[in-house]
Amino acid sequence: MQRHMQAHGTGLVRRRAKISGMLVLFLWFIAYISLTFAALFSTYLFPDLLFSFRSHNMYSEKYKLHKRGDLAANSRVDGLSWMQEVTPHLSRLRKSGVDAVQNDHFNKLWKPPPNQGFEPCVESSETNRGPRKSRGYLLVHSNGGLNQMRAGICDMVAVARIINATLVIPELDKRSFWRDSSIFSDIFDEEYFIKALKNDVPVVKKLPKELASVPKAHKQFRSWSGVKYYEEEIALLWEEYKVIRAAKSDSRLANNYLPADIQKLRCRVHYNALRFSPPIEDIGKKLVERMRSHGPFIALHLRYEKDMLAFSGCTYGLSDAEAEELTAIRENTPHWKVKEINSTEQRAKGLCPLTPMEAGIFLQALGYPSSTMIYIAAGEIYGAGNSMAGLRDRFPNLMCKETLASPVELAPFLKHASQMAALDYIVSVESDVFVPSYSGNMARAVEGHRRYLGHRKTITPDRRQLVALFDKLDAGEIWEGSDLSTSIIELHRKRQGAPRKRKGPSSGSKGRDRFRTEEVFYNNPLPDCLCQRASPSNDTKTGSETSKRMNFYTSEHKKVREKDE
Repeated sequence: MQRHMQAHGTGLVRRRAKISGMLVLFLWFIAYISLTFAALFSTYLFPDLLFSFRSHNMYSEKYKLHKRGDLAANSRVDGLSWMQEVTPHLSRLRKSGVDAVQNDHFNKLWKPPPNQGFEPCVESSETNRGPRKSRGYLLVHSNGGLNQMRAGICDMVAVARIINATLVIPELDKRSFWRDSSIFSDIFDEEYFIKALKNDVPVVKKLPKELASVPKAHKQFRSWSGVKYYEEEIALLWEEYKVIRAAKSDSRLANNYLPADIQKLRCRVHYNALRFSPPIEDIGKKLVERMRSHGPFIALHLRYEKDMLAFSGCTYGLSDAEAEELTAIRENTPHWKVKEINSTEQRAKGLCPLTPMEAGIFLQALGYPSSTMIYIAAGEIYGAGNSMAGLRDRFPNLMCKETLASPVELAPFLKHASQMAALDYIVSVESDVFVPSYSGNMARAVEGHRRYLGHRKTITPDRRQLVALFDKLDAGEIWEGSDLSTSIIELHRKRQGAPRKRKGPSSGSKGRDRFRTEEVFYNNPLPDCLCQRASPSNDTKTGSETSKRMNFYTSEHKKVREKDE
């Protein structure tokens, strides 16, 4: 009996030892799996989750844009709520102690460049206030897409002031590539436009009936003309005609060397009087609010659309059939003068829009995480169904009008390209970062508007330099990673929308070609419409603000302009 008990005890000890060993082995296995999972999580998931969490905390309360009439009475751009800094932007959050903004990496990605104390100064001088006696009526046919027409309309308001004309609400282009049937009041707030300009230029909705059948002076104003041309040549037409009709509106006024009051008037029209119609503005506000509810976001103006590719002759990455289709469109569009284009040369010169994949590589190299919210400001992207794959694989959180708004909300605008473009414009102006893939009319207008509103962060890709890097990437000479990222970041340190003077003509350009190479007025309203406070280092306004103008071109350039006049 005793031996049996001893044997039983020994077996029990062995079983317990075996169970203990298995338990230790199991715990060791669990610990190994846990450590492996933690390593993977910290390497691949934690950075993006932390970024999203911090962004959510900072933007947990949805941004609310001002309703009409909520803006301060002394605001220089009153009436355009979506054109205002109506929420604590990132530049202000820096002072609030929000943890996310203390993060250096976050600051580098989202913080706007220093504004250096610049602010709008667009009031007319006391000697130039009030409308003048009208000598006749100016009819205007606006040409081009939305932003080309907007710039042209602003210029025609200034021309009406110069020649003492009553402006008739402009006609919009219905024969362009987009075949948009919209009239002025469909896109712009017509009543506000008339009211806002009452102290500058008289504006009427229609030509008086008694003048409907009178002879009219049909004129195509000379491109990039100054005041002298309009006063000495166009104004002389009033001696024979009561109505002057401008056949085109784009680029009819010089970018530089106009009287200060004329330049300021152009800004008052562009950034105030020519606001969008209430339906467009209301949906635009909703799109902005819905994007902001997810945190800071990039507006990517992805100009990889059929009309732009056909016009520019850019076919890189497209199939032979697609390239032939674009060539046929260009050849069959009468007002596109250049027909023969070498696509490879265009791209090498930086004259092509970035492809969706190139845009994705660019943003990734700048350091934006894959969780970044991106609003695609564009129409239909050209190419096969996978044309967006290269961008979406890197940044899956891609949004657009069609994903943010319901079909019912978008229904009134769907068949009108200019109205849809207006929605993109609103979101682009209000985005935390704006990135244009091509320097077209919209890109220039949005960049200028963001400069006017405090130099919000706008990253302008150096396409010529980027193409050289992308070609090396394709050839296997370099790889995506830290080296490519360092190169791209360095290339764009000074291309983020900081204050600077408007660029003059390109070196070597001669004659009237100089005006073609100047930076467009609406691309950069400095120095004409932005003044600098005495202490630009001080971010808050003081009671005794003084302004100073930045020096512009040299006197030699001004003499050249006067000679051409």
